[in-house]
Amino acid sequence: MSTNTAYYIPHKATWPVIGTAGLVTMLAGFANYLNGSSIGPALMVVGLLIFITMLVGWFTLQATESETGMYNHEVGISYRHGMMWFIFSEIVFFAVFFGTLWYTRNLSVPWLGGGATKELLWPAFDATWPTNGPGKVGGDFEPMGAWGLPFLNTLILLTSGVTCTWAHHGLLANNRDQLIKGLIATVALGFLFVSFQAFEYHEAYTEMGLTLGSGVYGSTFFMLTGFHGFHVCVGAIILSVVLFRSARGHFKPENHFAFEAAAWYWHFVDVVWLGLFIFVYLL
Repeated sequence: MSTNTAYYIPHKATWPVIGTAGLVTMLAGFANYLNGSSIGPALMVVGLLIFITMLVGWFTLQATESETGMYNHEVGISYRHGMMWFIFSEIVFFAVFFGTLWYTRNLSVPWLGGGATKELLWPAFDATWPTNGPGKVGGDFEPMGAWGLPFLNTLILLTSGVTCTWAHHGLLANNRDQLIKGLIATVALGFLFVSFQAFEYHEAYTEMGLTLGSGVYGSTFFMLTGFHGFHVCVGAIILSVVLFRSARGHFKPENHFAFEAAAWYWHFVDVVWLGLFIFVYLL
């Protein structure tokens, strides 16, 4: 228990280990799926269920400790520092993928299609973007346009950022009705975004010939949008838990870091999508 003069030391937690096991299982399943193994999808589902179990269990533990007054001001500061470092690590994570796309499009493709390199390696290669590489290794495909579902999803995600901020203002004003309505709208828009992205993927695979095997364009497209979609799923789950807690009367204007952390993460997801929309769909 924390006091004004003592710092609360949390007990040993097993949830981080369980969460790591879930992520590793999902990664193993995805690797098997890419290599054509039939066990891949099942492993991915098992890993996702483990990860969701970790989220629910760890959030329940944190909520219980917070609502029973186990945290003091210094613990709140450490939580904020931890969340800031976590979001910074996510920024670096996506920066690597954006760097991959930039390197491929602006350096690798022109290098393969220019001067002596082209003559020596692949004279027939046309250095244009989007490309599936020399020899059209991924087959013919249609690039994903920006002004259909991607633009609609952009509007949906930006709107969800507004509703999340509106909910936060409701919390600060001790207006629980506004808080809950704003969270419901944000969660609904988040899952609507994921649903539209799933439909976009279905169209890409069945109608456009655009798959993970469509050379470097297909792999970078699905790598960037897929990881972002995963982050939207995680953010929507987090906000769903925050919504459940809000409906149970949790959070006060002076003590609501769990809501703040979820909002920070959600706004980060919004900003990353704007970058994706510009650099993946428009350029």
